[in-house]
Amino acid sequence: MDPNGSIDDKCESRLYIGNLDLRITEAALLKMFSPFGKIVSEDFLWHTRGPKRGEPRGFAFIQYSTNEEAKLAMEKMHGRLACGRPLVVRLAGEKYMLETADNSTKAGGEGHKLHLTGSSMGQTSRSAKIAAIKNKLKSLEEGSRTKKQKQNDDIS
Repeated sequence: MDPNGSIDDKCESRLYIGNLDLRITEAALLKMFSPFGKIVSEDFLWHTRGPKRGEPRGFAFIQYSTNEEAKLAMEKMHGRLACGRPLVVRLAGEKYMLETADNSTKAGGEGHKLHLTGSSMGQTSRSAKIAAIKNKLKSLEEGSRTKKQKQNDDIS
């Protein structure tokens, strides 16, 4: 994020590619995504520890030279089958925002979930992000108050 609070160009041109079959190689991934524009960088993630060390983790990141190229690739490749599995393609920062929205809804019971649809995906307003964080904090505070009241009732 830049000092003005808007998402910088790098975030909007960097894609998260998930649900990759373990047979897909870096070269195959680049070949699938290169028709949509100039790929500036690619991060294909591997397990670095444990019994799966050296095996692909099932997701990667691709950075395009422009936001338009990234959006085109996202539109064309999201849901497309690769080795029998539908690819998950979205802006790199979006995964965190979706998880935050899900967690705040689960924790609060009646929390407000962020609605991300169509072309607005990845362009969630700053105020919507703040609202999601406030809902999460509120639900945590309410949960701790309930526990304290129970403890006080038990003592009495």
